[in-house]
Amino acid sequence: MENYHEIRYFILYMMSVNLFPIKIITMKANIPNSITSKKGVFFKNEKSSLLKQLFYVLFLLPFMAVGQKALVPGGKDINTKYIKPEKSLYTVYYVKGTEWKNMGALTYDITLNNNQLTLNNTFAPKDNGAPTTRISTADAQTLRAISYADETKNAKLNLNFAEIITGNYYSKKTKKDKKLKLQPKEEYFDFNWSDHLITTLPLDVGYKARFPQFYYNDGSDVLVEYYTIKEVKSFVYNSPRTGKHETWLVSVLEESTNATYNYAIDKKDHRLWQREMSMANGMWEITVNEELDYQPIKNKFNKEEVAKQISNGNSVIIGTAYARSDSGKRLGGLVNTAKKQYAPRGTEITLFPSSAYYEEWVEVNKKIRKQNKMPEVPLNSDFGYSIKKTKVYDDQGHFEFMDLMPGTYIVMVSFDFTNSYNYSYVSGYTNYYNYYGYQGSSTNYGTAKQSYSDKANIEKRVTIDKDGDKKEVNLKEI
Repeated sequence: MENYHEIRYFILYMMSVNLFPIKIITMKANIPNSITSKKGVFFKNEKSSLLKQLFYVLFLLPFMAVGQKALVPGGKDINTKYIKPEKSLYTVYYVKGTEWKNMGALTYDITLNNNQLTLNNTFAPKDNGAPTTRISTADAQTLRAISYADETKNAKLNLNFAEIITGNYYSKKTKKDKKLKLQPKEEYFDFNWSDHLITTLPLDVGYKARFPQFYYNDGSDVLVEYYTIKEVKSFVYNSPRTGKHETWLVSVLEESTNATYNYAIDKKDHRLWQREMSMANGMWEITVNEELDYQPIKNKFNKEEVAKQISNGNSVIIGTAYARSDSGKRLGGLVNTAKKQYAPRGTEITLFPSSAYYEEWVEVNKKIRKQNKMPEVPLNSDFGYSIKKTKVYDDQGHFEFMDLMPGTYIVMVSFDFTNSYNYSYVSGYTNYYNYYGYQGSSTNYGTAKQSYSDKANIEKRVTIDKDGDKKEVNLKEI
């Protein structure tokens, strides 16, 4: 506070020449279905007494400054144990009123190597546009920036952080390189780590802090901008997958723009559940954690065991895949004349062992579909180790699987086929006349044949009792 008197005299001078008018105005933005409704504070020039302005500036300013902690890399409030080497996935929405628009997926992939944390931040747009990736490396203990790289539609940037920041900025528009040599006057955090920085803090009710963030914007002389943690309070976050979680709701102000950020951070493990960012015209960007580690299946998937089951045995399954002659669309009283519709040559047949894991996965997703409240649980990422494929080798739908061990297997196939049916129609009428005139008429009928396309989806369980067995099956659409 040694500069407090200098600051006070400067403000008094600015106010005396009407260059620094102050009046606090409070506005409220309503965000349906989001974390909270947030009050934003900004300064506006309106009539107010000079005495009130002096009171706010001269008396409240020192208390405001004392109440906020200044966060810097390596500060005692930063506990990087909460930044775990893992991958997390978020869905990004633009929200206005009650309308939520899915904009794409945001992935944070963090690795730890040689006491350095590297964050690969990738946004993949929903419209299949080109992904944007930012890669930042920081000290694993202090979160001090080490390097940064990104490539966007318009530019490519590389930075190496030290007392003097060096790097290169390439403009794809002008096709020119710019060598960078930057020297910020204050300590800072790389902006790419901001979300994770907040999770490292000793959050509690009433916690307040201020932190500097480095962001390079070509054409701007501003290198470091400040963010203020305005409020921390308790909040219950409701996950559609795992239910209610006790969290800290952290409200942050971007000082240069007055943009507001709201973070829902778990009280136990400091996981970031959700982030809100205010935008123009009442729009909010809301980023929601998709819980990649969510796994309600209790039975474990053993990839080594299933890989052995489909390759280390002496049993064989042979079969025929076809759709029945009366399968497909319901034709009422019309006559279906098509014969068996064999799976075409080259059709792929899939086989995998039935296991406790798979059976539980089927039942869990059956309940989820019935409740229609949350997304289905994906299969274990290693499930591919259990899958064996073959192809129909002739025009009669024949296929073969070899090297199987005893056990129960799921055999599946899907293919398109064509069916046909005969139908009759009225082709005309015959009228009868004699000497006395019209005597009556009869209806003339014709017959025709109609074809249509359909799809067969067939699944069958096959059990091999002992090694060396040969099982013959019909994959017939029922």
